[in-house]
Amino acid sequence: MLALFLPLFLLFLLVGMPVFFALLVSPGLLLWLNGQERDLALLYRNLYNGMDSFPLMALPFFVLAGELMNKGGITTRLVEFSQALMGHLRGGLAHVNILSSILFAGLSGSAVADTSALGSTLIPAMEKNGYTKTFAAAVTAASSVIGPIIPPSGIMIIYAYVMGESVAALFLAGIVPGVMVGVGLMLVVRLMADKYDLPKAERIVTKGQTISPLEGKVSFVLLRLNFAGILVVAFNLISAVIAATTGASLAINGWLVFLVFLPIAHLMLLRLRRTTSADFRIICKKAVAPLQTPIIILGGILVGVFTPTEASAIAVAYALVIAFFVLHSMKLSDLPAIITKAALSAATVLLLVGAAVSFKTVVSLSHAPETMAHFILGLSENPLILLFLINILLFIVGMFLDAGPAIIILGPILGPIFVDLGVHPVHFAIIMSVNLTVGLATPPMGLVLFVASAVSGERVEAISKAILPFLAVEVAVIFLITYFPAICMTIPRLTGFVQ
Repeated sequence: MLALFLPLFLLFLLVGMPVFFALLVSPGLLLWLNGQERDLALLYRNLYNGMDSFPLMALPFFVLAGELMNKGGITTRLVEFSQALMGHLRGGLAHVNILSSILFAGLSGSAVADTSALGSTLIPAMEKNGYTKTFAAAVTAASSVIGPIIPPSGIMIIYAYVMGESVAALFLAGIVPGVMVGVGLMLVVRLMADKYDLPKAERIVTKGQTISPLEGKVSFVLLRLNFAGILVVAFNLISAVIAATTGASLAINGWLVFLVFLPIAHLMLLRLRRTTSADFRIICKKAVAPLQTPIIILGGILVGVFTPTEASAIAVAYALVIAFFVLHSMKLSDLPAIITKAALSAATVLLLVGAAVSFKTVVSLSHAPETMAHFILGLSENPLILLFLINILLFIVGMFLDAGPAIIILGPILGPIFVDLGVHPVHFAIIMSVNLTVGLATPPMGLVLFVASAVSGERVEAISKAILPFLAVEVAVIFLITYFPAICMTIPRLTGFVQ
């Protein structure tokens, strides 16, 4: 009888019951009818136990960091920076929208936050510059799915928590797929630009830019540190290639290499300064401080200074310092509203996680994983065919179910099956995470479609039709990372987080 929990769950969703209650009521009702009162108590006890986790503390901190950055005027700075880089292209503001999503992904890790923050700024701007509101909303919704793919990512934290994987490995594995989605969307915009006569942005660089002396000095230092860091990474990659081809390793202290490259970075930036206008330089400087957030998070995790959960708290502290003392864009009176909004958003996610963990209890009691494994393996013995079929299944699930609960419910069922077939657990985690994330923008129930509709005022049906070319690219990326594991596995292997 317990095997009926999934059809009952879907039935409750179809009649309009909220996901949180459907996750608890469907297995609870079956346990009660089956006379398993002891397991019923275990089910609801796991609601709290599912949320009581140190790794999951990263979720509310990352949500709060994103809210602080958004309230602190970061969105406007990222949009201006993106427009300065790409606004001159045909369909310029559409490219700006996508690039802003890539940059914003490193701050919030949330598709909904991306759609809400960037949509409220860019959809009116795109409409003013000659784009249809439907197209603007579709681009915003399609690009927002980059948020949970590029680190930090809330759904990857959930997957790591459920499946016992390394959060750092999942974060690193998501970088290239996220960038690929962004580049793919830009290619679609370029192909559509001539056909639909998409306009250029009117202004490439906003004139009359100003920056405070303190922020200017902070940006001056950070730019040189970042540029030197890029040179060190390039040096390490070249050294790794030399060591792999010749067997000769260069044993040089990393800090010494950094100190050598620091003056070189300064000279290169001085040379670059002569080729750009004053307004362009100021726009770039104003984007430097916000863009340190992903660098601090990933850099600290990679170096081993702090865990992902500690990194999320550091991100909040950094956002507070930047907003209050560098940008002066926030007041103490702003904090209660920001914290309340972040708490509500985080509570929604954590309640879903807790309910999904309880739901997973019945999954194990019903022996559904073993039944599903036998069924899937009975379809074919070829892992490539099974990966294709599972992608179709995940894509359909993503249309109706939020990514977090879907991962908690399906991860323990599907993960072990494909690991036994030879798929690396981190590789499968990325396949599942990216697929379910794309589902957020997929009709008929994609969450970001409804957010984009609320922001733009367009009907969900119209946005769903306009988003189809962008969804085609995102599906293509899913299959590329499925059948070419090196796309997502190279960076974790190079950094030693995956063997």
